[in-house]
Parts: sequence; structure tokens; C-alpha cells
Amino acid sequence: MNILIAPDKFKGSLNAREICESISHGILEINPEAIVDKVPLADGGEGTCDLLTEWHAGKKIDLTVQGPLFTPVSAHYGISKDGDVAFIEMAVASGLTLLGVSERDPLLTTTLGTGEMIVDALNRGVKKIILGIGGSASNDAGIGMATALGFICQDFEGTPLKPTGENLIHLHKIQFKNIHPRLRNVQVVALCDVSNPLFGPDGAAYVYGPQKGADMKAVQLLDAGLRNFRRVIHKNLGSSVDFAGAGAAGGLGAGAKVFLGATMEKGISHMIRTTHLEERIKKADFVITGEGKIDRQTFSGKVVSEVARLAHEAGKGVIAICGKCDLSEEEMSAQGFKKVISLVDNHTTSETAIQHASAIITRKIADECKYLLGG
Repeated sequence: MNILIAPDKFKGSLNAREICESISHGILEINPEAIVDKVPLADGGEGTCDLLTEWHAGKKIDLTVQGPLFTPVSAHYGISKDGDVAFIEMAVASGLTLLGVSERDPLLTTTLGTGEMIVDALNRGVKKIILGIGGSASNDAGIGMATALGFICQDFEGTPLKPTGENLIHLHKIQFKNIHPRLRNVQVVALCDVSNPLFGPDGAAYVYGPQKGADMKAVQLLDAGLRNFRRVIHKNLGSSVDFAGAGAAGGLGAGAKVFLGATMEKGISHMIRTTHLEERIKKADFVITGEGKIDRQTFSGKVVSEVARLAHEAGKGVIAICGKCDLSEEEMSAQGFKKVISLVDNHTTSETAIQHASAIITRKIADECKYLLGG
């Protein structure tokens, strides 16, 4: 039996590769003759660029950059084996996980460190940059990133602005004279997993600002700043930031298009193409996918829904494994899943599931999938 394992990470517990290994151990326990194909996945959020670096036989570049609050942080990005492509995860320099709960404030945070990673990659001669823009702590529309690259963001009096969310409202003009000389010669693809507009009730500030530490007054100020950013960009460049995904990562989706000339792509689509997932699914008898929490958002283009879609199109049975499932058995069955395994149950708390995820995954696969995967 050929079994394909293609999960996302379990956030706060295991990365996607570790989940693949844990599932594989359970499969081989009940069917030692099984042929197991492991394809760890991500959808553009944290971990995406690390996986892409591995797929391209690349190396990790370590460096120190300015973090979300302008203090030094240790960061890294990947470069492909041939040196042509950089895989940069904004979250390792400008991410929410770099801050304690009391430090979170999107009025004060910046994407400056993300720009510093891009500068380092440009200085190494890369020809293409894949930029993952999930998990941000900021709401600065990418002006921090732009500042690192040599753009000068000025207020009405021509004074350079500190590149933070609260200063977007003061943005009046952007100077392009000193930008990095290699920037316009590099192709940039921004990966994201959301389709939010830049501003408004479904925009960056209102939807994601509160989880980054913003109260309602701050959300309103940030949203006004994003609206002002749109006006300035239209006036300075004649460019539009009215597109799906512009509000990703506190407006970095818009900033990536404006300052980097980036094209936007769904992270999972890029991963599917890179890993040749469709071809590998066709060779499998069964497919196992999963993520930390399955809920209604799962079926809006996340890893689990896209893997399941491809498996169904190929006529393959699908098993989902997750930390917790908020959907009923009937709802999951309607989505075509043969079985759903949740680590959290009547005997296992969330805390236990997080701490012992690997062992629980292996045991549950072995115990609950014998009749499906037993050969």
C-alpha cells in the first residue's frame, strides 16, 4: 500500500516534518510493508520558507536584524543550492511570536527587519525572492521594509518618518532616489494565505489588529493610516493597492507589491507546485493530511482542504488528523474524509496533546487506522 502524508504544522507543538514522522511510525506499526511518501506542507505562514529551503537543497543564512520593536533579534532565511533564490519569512524578523503579550502594539511595530533580510539577500546576488508574509506583529503596510531598502517615507514637512503603524497617518511622500540598486532586477513572489483588502471592516487593522494588541481606538487609527497609505501610493505612483491579499501581514501584501514589485500567490498553491503534490497523490492509495485545528476556516484554501480536494479529484481516500476538530463527524464526512482523528478527546486535554503530540499521533494512527491502512 502506498500512503502519502501531507500535513501542515500543529502550531505551538510540532512542525510539519515532525508530524510526517509521527504518522509514518504509526503506519509502519500496523503495516510494515507500506510505502510511505512524506510531504510536509505550509500555506504561506510560519515555516513555509524553511520547507522551501529544504525542497531546494538550500542553506540557512543567519543574521541579526531589527525586530518588531527596533531591538536586535537573531533571524535567518534560506538560499537555494544554486544561489539564485532566497526564501524569506517575514515572521522570523517581524513576527508576533517575537513579542511577549504585554509588548504587542501594532502602533509601534515595524517590518524594518524584514527589509534588512531582503537587503542581505540582494547583496548576495539572488535573482528571485520568495517572501512568506504570515504571522506578522506589524501594521505598517511595509514602510519599515521599504525604509531598509532605501525608500524614504516623509511627512508633510519632508521629515523622514519612523516606519511604524501609527505613523502611516502622517505619510505624505515617498522618495525613491536611494533604493537598493539590485531591487528592480530581482523577481519577488509574496506568499500569503488570506485575501483581506488593505483597509475597511475586512482589512488588516480591523481583522488582525486586535490579536496584535490593538484596542478599538488603535484599530481606527491604523485603518485611517492604511487609507492614507493608499492615497499617497496612488498620488506618488499611480498604483492601486485595491486587491485581495493587500491587507495580509498588516498591509505588507500591499507594501510588497508597491515597493518590491511583487506578484501575489497563495502559499499552498506554490507548495503544491514545488512538491509535485498532484503527481504524488496519483501514485498513492491513501492520503493523510492534518493541521493543529480544523474548523470552518480550514475549508477556505488551507492545507487540509487543498490536499483533500486534490485527493478527491484523483479518487483517493483521505484521513485528517488534528489537535482539535470543531466540526461534526457529519460535516467532515460531507467534505469527503474517510476518518478524522483528533488528539484532544474525552481522555486527553489540550495541554497534554500539545506536550505529547508526537507519541499521541503515532498511537492514534496505529489504533484507529488498522482497517484502512493495514494492508
